[in-house]
Amino acid sequence: SLPFAPTPAQRRVTAEAMADLAAGRVMNRLVQGDVGCGKTVVAAALCHSVAQSGRQCAVMAPTELLARQHYETFSRLLAPFGISVGLLTGSTRGAQRQQLLAALAEGSLAVAVGTHALLEPSVAFADLALAVTDEQHRFGVAQRGRLAAKGAAPHLLVMSATPIPRTLSWVMYGDLDCSVIDQLPPGRKPVATYAVPLSYRPRVYRYVRRFLEAGGQGYVVCPLVEQDDSTDTAAEQQAARLRALFPDYTVGLLHGRQKPAEKERVMAAFAAGEIALLVATTVIEVGVDVPRASIMVIENAERFGLSQLHQLRGRVGRGRNDASCVLLSDPPGEAAKERLKLLCSTADGFALAEADFRLRGPGDFFGDRQHGLPPFKLADLVADAAALAAASAAAERVLARDPALCAPAHAALRRAVDRLPIQTDA
Repeated sequence: SLPFAPTPAQRRVTAEAMADLAAGRVMNRLVQGDVGCGKTVVAAALCHSVAQSGRQCAVMAPTELLARQHYETFSRLLAPFGISVGLLTGSTRGAQRQQLLAALAEGSLAVAVGTHALLEPSVAFADLALAVTDEQHRFGVAQRGRLAAKGAAPHLLVMSATPIPRTLSWVMYGDLDCSVIDQLPPGRKPVATYAVPLSYRPRVYRYVRRFLEAGGQGYVVCPLVEQDDSTDTAAEQQAARLRALFPDYTVGLLHGRQKPAEKERVMAAFAAGEIALLVATTVIEVGVDVPRASIMVIENAERFGLSQLHQLRGRVGRGRNDASCVLLSDPPGEAAKERLKLLCSTADGFALAEADFRLRGPGDFFGDRQHGLPPFKLADLVADAAALAAASAAAERVLARDPALCAPAHAALRRAVDRLPIQTDA
């Protein structure tokens, strides 16, 4: 029923997850894939299978923008099979909310797509069999557990478009089987990426005008919402400057301090083509899919990590037209220059993630978005990758033979595990 042919990687990962559903045990699987690789189709295929079995699914996204886009995508893919899909966010109120909650509780709604609102105590499922979390690094372990607690040991699928270095994934997701979608759909054009000094800003915006004149749309990403004492470009001030520079085009503004309704209004206008140039902070990093967007300028690009820059770049080039990303920056030092040079030379998100991890270390890989990285007393996740791999393999062998650590030989190990603190959300 799909309007396109899935890639071999999509088929392989779907088959791996479907085998989990049929294995007689609870699935715990992480699906990693670069921006635009088609993870959502894999999740929809699993939801189709679960719904055809008469059971329910939950799909949780970190932002209302992404949840709404998932709702539209899942509805489009599953509607031909008569599978009902509902949307539950903080904006779902009144009679609409009550109807949705009642449908979930009685089992007449098969797939619930939503934000953290799915975790509220008032949300009850008749028979939750599959819990999906998207952009997993934006959720804590306890949040993942709270969603799973809505059912009787449901299958769990977590997805991330931020490629995670292998050594870090062993620590963060050691409890999950891992699948990688390592192919992009055919016809997806690479985004031409250029790093230029801040003094080139006038030339860069003349370049932006060419895309707008051709009927395209664009993003301008800033590291700050409003100006402070730093020299970084702020979104509010830049939006004002660009409205004067582009009086013949509509310039929009989007940032995290706006109320949800305002953010929804701006994004809806941009998606509809009513806004030609959107000035934003990193709120657009996840879940914004506007095919006409073909140009992105990232101000003070040295302020962002490689993986974050790659995620941002993935917002353009989602249509048929050629796309460009311009990194405006005066990077301080050779390491910062090397990072931007690397981004310009490759579109491989996994290679960029490994480089970002080596350059910045685990504490800064996700910045303040990821909590719960373990404070090792001696280990270095980069230098000790081989030892970490050996430890991970040894743990798997032990658990395969003795899952509950009941054997006398494992008594000391069991006591050590029991002393571990239970991880909670920060």
